[in-house]
Amino acid sequence: MARDPSDDRELVRRYLAGDAGAFATLVERHQARVYGLCLRVTGDPEDAADATQEAFVSALRKLGQFRGDAAFTTWMHRVAVNACYDLLRKRSRQPMLHLATDEDLPTPEAGPPAPDHADEVAGTHDAAAALARIPEEFRVALVLADVQDLPYEQIAKILDVPVGTVKSRVFRGRIALARAIGIAREPRDVSRASEDEA
Repeated sequence: MARDPSDDRELVRRYLAGDAGAFATLVERHQARVYGLCLRVTGDPEDAADATQEAFVSALRKLGQFRGDAAFTTWMHRVAVNACYDLLRKRSRQPMLHLATDEDLPTPEAGPPAPDHADEVAGTHDAAAALARIPEEFRVALVLADVQDLPYEQIAKILDVPVGTVKSRVFRGRIALARAIGIAREPRDVSRASEDEA
């Protein structure tokens, strides 16, 4: 059942008029979807929780800037994507953990060989891990289009880019994801593909 966007606008109006409970209602309505978006963009539940919290804190601070030109969900998605970008930038600046070498590891005691489960796992793919390996700009567009099921026009507003850029990022993200999973072949030449379709 689709939510009436005017309800969200009314909650924003009520919050700005002094009704603190109105923002709590907005959080309840949108928290699961925002967390899902953050989880797929960051690839980590803790990072997603942090980004979700930061998104709502940021939304609270900027709620007076919400003009209602777009739906509140579009505005909130943009705030959440920005929170994810901020978190990922901060994480990339953090010092790398010391990677253990063979000398750092304790010598294992001799015992029976551990069973090899590679054959059991060989046919499975971790989509979340594969999604985390594709470039951030493609990952965000792909999550918004294929997971959140948003139309390209709404994604363009969220990301503040032209619709054509969204289409390109989604297309390239799908190719990158397929490669990360290991199921993609080299794509045909795009110009030749369009000639074939003509």
